[in-house]
Amino acid sequence: MPVQKFRSIDEMNTAPIRVAGEPAFERFTRHCRRYWLISQPTYPRGVFKFRTLEEAQAARVRESAKLKDASRPRRGGGGG
Repeated sequence: MPVQKFRSIDEMNTAPIRVAGEPAFERFTRHCRRYWLISQPTYPRGVFKFRTLEEAQAARVRESAKLKDASRPRRGGGGG
């Protein structure tokens, strides 16, 4: 779709609305594919054995905290 330039807001409001040629469902499925590629879940590798359910739950909590921390944006600043 080409870019349009306008000299005023009135000119912009009177211009016809351009619609993309692709059907809406195809655009929706393309966005869904892009979302799933970006947000694929990460699972820890390997097999884990625990003696109790409490140990397993604690490991799950630690892993989810690591994932949340990794997804949080870093702030710039001095380290020293």
